[in-house]
Amino acid sequence: MPEFDFKRFHIRSMNAGSDEERAQINQELKDMYASLSEEDKAAFNQQLQKFLAREVSRIKSDYESVHGLDRPN
Repeated sequence: MPEFDFKRFHIRSMNAGSDEERAQINQELKDMYASLSEEDKAAFNQQLQKFLAREVSRIKSDYESVHGLDRPN
């Protein structure tokens, strides 16, 4: 099963200089997905869900730690 490096695409997208550049990065991901076998698409989807869950959890934790600074103990 191939390993997909979603973090690389995520960082490139965050650092994109324009909406067009971000769209190009997204298209790269779509093209890669379209070229995969059905088995690899299943692995891609599973790894993507894991990556997204981890990133959302991290962002939530970061938000809560910063948001908590505005509130008295």
